[in-house]
Amino acid sequence: MLKVGFLARLVCLVLLVSLAESASGQTPKEWRDSISVLIQQLDQHPNSIDLRLKKAEANINLSQYDYAIDEYSKVLKLDDKNLAALYFRAFCHTQLRHYDMARADYEAFLAIQPEHLEAHLGLAHVLQLLGRKADATDELNRCVLLFPDSADAYAARAAHETQLQQYDAALYDWDEALRLKPSDASLAASKADVLIKMEKWRDARQTLDNAVKQGTPRAALKEWYDKLK
Repeated sequence: MLKVGFLARLVCLVLLVSLAESASGQTPKEWRDSISVLIQQLDQHPNSIDLRLKKAEANINLSQYDYAIDEYSKVLKLDDKNLAALYFRAFCHTQLRHYDMARADYEAFLAIQPEHLEAHLGLAHVLQLLGRKADATDELNRCVLLFPDSADAYAARAAHETQLQQYDAALYDWDEALRLKPSDASLAASKADVLIKMEKWRDARQTLDNAVKQGTPRAALKEWYDKLK
């Protein structure tokens, strides 16, 4: 269900997609073997940014976030504007609940590359985790302004508004997200969930029925249909 945890799932998904481009479905043993080889290569080339980024990637795939942070920090000593190191170190800090450090990395990234949706969403997620609700709202508003054609931007703001029980605002944003991604079942389910909270039963059923017409199996929406009974 796409609701309170939307930003967390989206940020993780973006990271996994980014890593999958070079991961090639490696097993944990293969990642460990890769790290052993990379350590040997780094002994010979300690200032190689490429090798350190590859090792950090392997560390992340093994959930070794501390080691990945160490590698990204070494990269940033060599190149203090390395966007990959800033972005993925922010993610690792978030995984380890170092939220202030994650925020600093996202803000440093955005100071260099201000038009990057995933970094804005990552920052908004960290602000939520820090309990900075107003700042998170401002960041999500910025996302929508910068990326008006992104369903993810609207959905992220809608999820935040849902969490704050700002249901009318959330409905508007779920509708905008669905306008941009009309066949996304998770968006329809999230909109229906808000309508159910508002006791707008007929509108909720219509939203679910529309999702079924778009090709979503009715069984996939059983949780929400059951709430209408």
